Amino acid sequence: MRLGTRRFRLFALAFLYVGSFALYSVAWGQSIYPTKPINLLIGFSPGGTTEITERFLADIAKKYLGQPFVITNNGGGGSAVAAGIVAKKPPDGYNILGATSTTFVRIPQFTSVPYSRQDFVPIMHYASPQSYIAVKSSSPWKTLRELVDYARNNPGKVTYSTMGIGSPMHLAMEYIAKKDGVNLIHVPYPGTAPALTALLGGHVTADSGSGDLIPYAQDGTLRLLASQGERRSRTFPDVPTMRELGYDFINETVFMFAAPKGTPREIVSKLDDAFRKSMTDPGFKALMAKLELETTYRNSADTAKYLEDAYVRIGEMIRDLKTPTPGNQNK
Repeated sequence: MRLGTRRFRLFALAFLYVGSFALYSVAWGQSIYPTKPINLLIGFSPGGTTEITERFLADIAKKYLGQPFVITNNGGGGSAVAAGIVAKKPPDGYNILGATSTTFVRIPQFTSVPYSRQDFVPIMHYASPQSYIAVKSSSPWKTLRELVDYARNNPGKVTYSTMGIGSPMHLAMEYIAKKDGVNLIHVPYPGTAPALTALLGGHVTADSGSGDLIPYAQDGTLRLLASQGERRSRTFPDVPTMRELGYDFINETVFMFAAPKGTPREIVSKLDDAFRKSMTDPGFKALMAKLELETTYRNSADTAKYLEDAYVRIGEMIRDLKTPTPGNQNK
């Protein structure tokens, strides 16, 4: 009996030791995260405002994390392809997504995607964009009203590019089309940079885009017909907002990072803290000003609440607009 009791006690002590070591190992592993480079997949093609700022922010954040980011791009489906890839990655903090709120709020309400909002935990968001409707300065249209009147008198002749189906820039044009009863042909691209290139190359009539347009508007290559922001642009104070022109629409978008569902809270907090600190970098602030991006911030929990609320509100707008889905743009 004594031998059995002694063995039981030894077994119990060994169990407690192993269990304690395992818990200690988990805690230690989380406290020293990251121990290797972090993969950041950005859901847009190179050169756009989202891609540029996310790369810049990640490059600063590495000094707070002690590890670099390995950054790649996949602009398919307006970020849906990249989101589908990251959603299936292990939730260990070594694979994260660079996206916008459109990835989770708008695109899933337009088409079938290989992920859901619930497949991710937001890390944080850091910016809100200004966006515009632009034409080439050599075009005959001086105002948005002139472009709309041309579309009314020439059905099917006005085409416009955007960063993708379901983007706020797409919704802005569909709002105009419905309100004025005109046919505007959408030509989606895998990012703001190729959408702008399409306009510069004369492949579309107009571009509904973001900060990429600014240098070309400043040098006279492009003409801005309207701003999609809540207020007029600081750089272009003479360009009216869509609301001022009678369209009750604003581009409500945020640039953000997210991780696969199940990523430990401690890891999400560490990434959030690194990105938040990086936002104070003078170089990053200068870049934001140049691109006319407003610095905004919500932590992980608050970003999750924002996305949930926006999904409902913007979903109502999408249903009200009866916005065309892929393959039905001309209907």
